[in-house]
Amino acid sequence: MKSWPKIDGPLNDYVDDNWLREPPLRRRLREETATLPRAGMQISAHQGQQIELLARAIGARRAVEVGTFTGYSSLCIAGALPPDGKLWCCDVSTDYTKVARRYWKEAGLDSRIELTIGPALGTLDWLLAQGLTGQLDLAFIDANKDDYDAYYERCLKLVRPGGLVLIDNVLWGGSVADPAEVDRDTQALRALNTKLKDDRRIDLALLAVGDGMTCALKR
Repeated sequence: MKSWPKIDGPLNDYVDDNWLREPPLRRRLREETATLPRAGMQISAHQGQQIELLARAIGARRAVEVGTFTGYSSLCIAGALPPDGKLWCCDVSTDYTKVARRYWKEAGLDSRIELTIGPALGTLDWLLAQGLTGQLDLAFIDANKDDYDAYYERCLKLVRPGGLVLIDNVLWGGSVADPAEVDRDTQALRALNTKLKDDRRIDLALLAVGDGMTCALKR
């Protein structure tokens, strides 16, 4: 039996009514982001809720996010950390992250978040050079797909055994299953998906939320 239900129409409304817990501030951010260019890069409210729950479940204190955009996922992660927790955010856009900074401050979470503007690979290498190998609890990857494998390898080094690496957009709108799709992003995602299936460094699951999110638990 197939295990992936199609959730739309009345069933979608039922799921929202019975499972979605979205604070008003996050809803405002989601609605503001919907008016901006490239709004489709924002994660869904359900996905943010799942990320927050996973962070709480593993008792996350330190985390890294590759790709911040307007800050929805970072609000979810930082909100799950203790007051002395730390989230390192990586992004290349000052314009979109200006929105994020506004909401971090309003949520009272700005002291937990350190944003670096620049290529994420450099930021991740810097974190490793600071002696943070095996010291982080959670990593969330949601940026340019070409570098997903490189992001994954660095994040896997950064998280501790029992830590999580979450990877967004792994279904890529269904393109990964369409042989006719041969663009670089799709091929990069296919290659990583295939690699992770046999990666014995992790336990693996797919969370069928948003555009598909890989959940890798470091052994």
